[in-house]
Amino acid sequence: MRSLRIILTLLPWTISLLRDRRRWVLWGAPIARTPTFHRQRAEGIVAAIASLGPTFVKLAQVFGARADLIGEPYISVLGTLHDQVPPVPVEEIEREILSAYGKSADEVFERFDRTPVAAASLGQVHRASYDGRDVAVKVLRPGVEHIVEQDLRIARRIMRWVIWQWDNSHTRGILTVIEEFSARIHEEMDFCLEAEYATEIRGNFADDEQVIVPAIVHELTRPRVVVLDYVEGRRIDRLDVTEDEAKRITAVLIEMYVQMMLIDGLFHADPHPGNLLVTSDGRMALLDFGMVVRVPPETRLTLIRTVLAAVRQEGEGIVEGFSDLGLIAPGADMNEISRLVQLLLDTAYRQDTTSQDRIKMMLADRVMHTLYDFPIVLPRDMVYFARTATLIEGIGTRYDPYFQAIPVASPIVLRMRSRILRSLGETPTPSVAEIATIAGFAAGRLWKRMRRWRAEYAG
Repeated sequence: MRSLRIILTLLPWTISLLRDRRRWVLWGAPIARTPTFHRQRAEGIVAAIASLGPTFVKLAQVFGARADLIGEPYISVLGTLHDQVPPVPVEEIEREILSAYGKSADEVFERFDRTPVAAASLGQVHRASYDGRDVAVKVLRPGVEHIVEQDLRIARRIMRWVIWQWDNSHTRGILTVIEEFSARIHEEMDFCLEAEYATEIRGNFADDEQVIVPAIVHELTRPRVVVLDYVEGRRIDRLDVTEDEAKRITAVLIEMYVQMMLIDGLFHADPHPGNLLVTSDGRMALLDFGMVVRVPPETRLTLIRTVLAAVRQEGEGIVEGFSDLGLIAPGADMNEISRLVQLLLDTAYRQDTTSQDRIKMMLADRVMHTLYDFPIVLPRDMVYFARTATLIEGIGTRYDPYFQAIPVASPIVLRMRSRILRSLGETPTPSVAEIATIAGFAAGRLWKRMRRWRAEYAG
């Protein structure tokens, strides 16, 4: 019955997509589709996916970073899919707590709120009080492991049939994503592992005054229940802030992910606005450590070299970095790749166009269509980096339609360059640009502190 429901939910949209190429699926001329139609269909597909439950929601979020497999506007609409699903009845949550601790929620906690503060695809969060601490109690959804296993078996079966009918690089790529997701999702359902990751990342940011990683209550950690400090704040995409404050928050976001990816090598791989809060005093709170990726030193070194090439606008260095990262498919026309890189650089440094205008300009370029037909390869770990880039772009343009990620990130990367290279065992030689950037940053911080002290003294 589950297979039948999935097929009946997705089949109408599959037929609609196939009719773009042949009016009657197997024969006929393509049907002309308008941009409005594509947008409405993308929204309908996302709604259908959300109705199928946690497995498909989480899987669709991964596909939301696969621009090599999915074109616009579908990729953008998938990026809006968050894992908010109907909450589990509190009675079922309390049974999980009783099973985990051998005590009821009222016996374990001094206070336990029956109304959840968050209901996500895999877990549900309730606010509580423990040993005088305000805590968040995250409980794995009852029976979710069985649902995920069942759905993945069905998804594999469907995709193998699709490949048998339409064998091409895109359909094979979709099956690869499903297999990779299968290997990763089991880690996300192990809350003991999540507690270990959260503790390690908290230690990495222990000296950072701008970032909060909630502490785990280790004595209450269980495979299906994890308890951590409750953090009050607003989602990063729902702030009412000044332009200067929005720029500062975006810079903190970029610096936080640069540190995780390139310095610590332990990367929060589920970046979406629901996992990022801004507190009343302007600090960034990072939540949900179920999906974490370790970045090997060799990958980090290649990434920083590629990023620095982008900062210096060196096309050849970027192409070399793409190749070393495994982003270029075998047999690709390197002249076309070089044209793509130049297109990306020209677009990235344009200050007079909005994000939507830049996307339209890129999509209109012939090389983008050629590359989509290759397609470009996106290795497993690169998927999560792509999701981070999408998040930063989305947050930046949320508060500034003319936001450009590379010009904003460049001084941050230059300032952190020596730390990054030292973390990789390299001996950094500060460049003039790096020294100037650090000096400017220090002067700016000093000026802000002087203004704050002056305001406090005057008050």
